[in-house]
Formats: sequence, structure tokens, C-alpha cells
Amino acid sequence: MTNELDAVTRSANSTPFFIFNLFADYILPYREGWAWTQDLIYLLGLLGLSERAARTTLARMKTRGWFETVKDGRRSRYMLTDLGRAIVAEGDKRIFEEPAPSWDGQWQLVVYSLPEELRVLRNELRKKLVWFGFGNLAPGAWVAAQDRRPEVEELVSRLEIAPYVSLFAGPRIGLMSDAEIVARCWDLPALAAGYDVFLARWQPRLATLAADLEAVPLAERFQQRFWLTFAFQPFPRQDPNLPMDLLPPDWPGFAARALFLHYRELLSAGLPEFLAELPA
Repeated sequence: MTNELDAVTRSANSTPFFIFNLFADYILPYREGWAWTQDLIYLLGLLGLSERAARTTLARMKTRGWFETVKDGRRSRYMLTDLGRAIVAEGDKRIFEEPAPSWDGQWQLVVYSLPEELRVLRNELRKKLVWFGFGNLAPGAWVAAQDRRPEVEELVSRLEIAPYVSLFAGPRIGLMSDAEIVARCWDLPALAAGYDVFLARWQPRLATLAADLEAVPLAERFQQRFWLTFAFQPFPRQDPNLPMDLLPPDWPGFAARALFLHYRELLSAGLPEFLAELPA
């Protein structure tokens, strides 16, 4: 599944990424999981994508097994396949994950040594560990502050690499302090700077919208909600969701997440009506 998700998110500006976001945020919750081709083209057009790019990408995504189509006369409607739904669910799980609870003081350590002939599986393991919130402590050693054992065990079993992987848990790792482990494994200053940029850009824009939301056309609410989600989307892939005990004071990630969720909900007003009355 990691390879499939990577294919979608490799380029943050890729049309497949836009289309998956449309289905995750709008088609699945508001349109019973399917959409006419022309509806998708119209919505993508509101986001600045051409009809040609939309049609070409939809066809390619169908070829990859992410979508299936059903003909109804001269029209076709698109639906996610089971594989497509799994990709959407995997992305949603991280972007809407709750902040970590209070830390139990236990570090989770994954140690592996895969031979060169299994480098493809080794690369997939690395990518997935990052997705789970692990940081690279040393070559072949990854650490997390949350208990991700069930996810890691499922991944190791699926990749059939159990003989090469070991899992440990404990309150200390070597002679390093908790702060030293965090500093080695994650670039929190860079992540905090990213959150600050997000807040500086979106707080005033969304405050202006909220001040007179009724005057904002539904199409513009759709656009702003989409771009808000698009702007926030990279953070769950970068943020290990550390417990507050391990974070610097006044961590901006909390404010960014609160703003994201509040204004997403605010901009959802009128979405069902907007999606039910598409001109296509």
C-alpha cells in the first residue's frame, strides 16, 4: 500500500493527488462514493485543472486499478475500487489522527538488517516507518514515542521480512536523554517553522471568510476548503505526533491543527447543496 500511496503523493501538484482528495473529502461523504465524469471535470476546473488533464488522469488512474467506471447511456460515473478506498483511508487516518496522549515513557525501537537483494522491501519498510511516525536513530534503527507495534507487526508480516526485523520497547535508548533522541531523529525547528508559515497564511484569510460567511459563494467555500486541506496535508507525513512531554513549549502544531479542523468544518456549510447542484 505504501508504494500506491507514494505514487499518488510523489508530486504534491499531481492531478491524481487532487482527484483522490476530491473523493476523500467530497465524493465519498456527500455523493455516495461516485461521481459523473463531467462533475469531476467541473470540480477540477474550479481548482485550475484543464478538462484534457482531468480526462487523461482519470483514465490512467482507472488503468492502475484505483477507479472503476459504470456506463449509463452516454455518460460514465467513477467509483473508487477497494484499492482506491484503501489509499484514501490510509491518508485520512494520519491527517485526522488525534494528538498523542500523555507519554508512558516508553520508546518503541525497530531494528532491521535486510540483505541487498531485498532492498525494495527495505525501502518500503523505511517509508512506512516514517509514515507511522518513526525517526531514524541510526542505520537500521528507527524509534517512535507511540506504540506502533500492531502496525509494524502487520507490515512486517505482509512484507514477509520477520527474520530480519526486531522490535523493542524501553524507557531508555543507550546513553542518550529523551531530548537528545528527539533532536537526532526529527527536525522539530523546521517543522515548527512550517506550521508558523501555515498559520500566518491561513489565519487572516479564514478569519476574513468567517466574518461574513453567508456572503461567500458556495463554489468559493469549496475552493478554500480544498486548498486549506491541501496546505495542511504535508504535516501529518512530517510530524511524528510526539507526546506533549517531548515537544518544545508553545508547539505551533496544536494551533495549526485546531485552525485546520475549525475552518474545515466552518467551510463545510452548504457543501451538500453545492455538490447536489453541480452544473454538469
